[in-house]
Amino acid sequence: MESRDWIRDGIRAVAGGVLAIPLAVLNIPLFVLFVVSLVLTPVLGIGLVLLPLVTMLIRARADLARRLGAGFGVPVARPYRPLPERAPIGGLRRYKWVMTDPATWRDLGWLLPGAVAGLVLGVLSLAVPLYGIEGILLLPLWIWLGTGYYGYGMIWPIETLGEGFLSLPQGALILAVGIAAAPYLRWADAQFNRFFLGPTRNAELRLRVSQLTVTRADTVDAQAAELRRIERDLHDGAQARLVSLGMTIGLAEEMIATDPDTARKLLSEARETSSTALVELRHLVRGIHPPVLAERGLEGAVRALAMALPIPTVVTAAVPGRLDTPVESAAYFAVAEVLANATRHSFAHSVQVELWHTGDGLVMRVSDDGLGGADPTGGTGLWGIERRLAAFDGTMALSSPPGGPTVVTMELPCVLSSPRISPSSGTD
Repeated sequence: MESRDWIRDGIRAVAGGVLAIPLAVLNIPLFVLFVVSLVLTPVLGIGLVLLPLVTMLIRARADLARRLGAGFGVPVARPYRPLPERAPIGGLRRYKWVMTDPATWRDLGWLLPGAVAGLVLGVLSLAVPLYGIEGILLLPLWIWLGTGYYGYGMIWPIETLGEGFLSLPQGALILAVGIAAAPYLRWADAQFNRFFLGPTRNAELRLRVSQLTVTRADTVDAQAAELRRIERDLHDGAQARLVSLGMTIGLAEEMIATDPDTARKLLSEARETSSTALVELRHLVRGIHPPVLAERGLEGAVRALAMALPIPTVVTAAVPGRLDTPVESAAYFAVAEVLANATRHSFAHSVQVELWHTGDGLVMRVSDDGLGGADPTGGTGLWGIERRLAAFDGTMALSSPPGGPTVVTMELPCVLSSPRISPSSGTD
């Protein structure tokens, strides 16, 4: 890791520690509000309105903790049950939904321990770097204020100019240790929060079933759309040409005895029609599973795809094996769709494609130096990529601020099924 990377991550973690302190303090009034609203439930039904509202605030606070934890490598799924229909705030159905959801009580159990852990780790994340900064500033303060300034925050007070010079390396070392340790402190806080805020085993199974239901429906829809596309391409292209080919050959058979010259012309047209139909069939097959993908694997197919782009594209790959055919096909078409979007919409001058296998899955990153501002809700391209990857439990992350750059990171859980071989030199 480059020096600027750990410094940047450390500063971000220190900022996260600063944010964690007031958030940890916020847990305490939220806990009090929940207990009060629970006690007031039998009193004129006040709790029927107040408790769901307080629960919404607690869940918003818990969601913020989940998002902050994900930023330090600890993603936590939301375990809450879906809101039933016709359940307004103040109604018995909404109140029952809140009270019977186990995640409500796990959130409540997290508030006070989370406040203590967040406060302690947040203060540590902030205090150690500040301690180092104090040591670095002691010498300038000693010179500015003159003799008699004492820095009681360090190991020894500053009474002479020589001791002031000694405080500089000491403060720099403490500051470096604080910046380096801050990400680990934030990670520890995120792990503590996940223990309470993560879904239970039953909740994970329920979320998994819901996810599989959605992805199965998306996969069925995608397959149906693909079949319709193939049928349309066959009907409008190759099938029409083959019908024309049959009619032309039939006419040639009728005229071969009476007008052999015309029959030869018809047979020549039939040969051209058959060649055109063959080309269209090849294009159709490439749309289903490109031959270059079967011959050269994902790396070779992506390199061939990059060579055909009008934008200079650099491909870096570290995939020492072949993937299962369905996964390989999904990965190829996902990269192809992202590259097509970059070509059509980004106005980029260069594109980079990175492929590597982590041992647990395939990671694909496509970045360009274009205008940015890509929005997955603005069209079907990126949404289609998400659906394609979701069928294999894959994910897609998009970073595309206005002005660029655009970075699309896709991950597919998979294993390598066979060692990579040298790319074939064969053609279509």
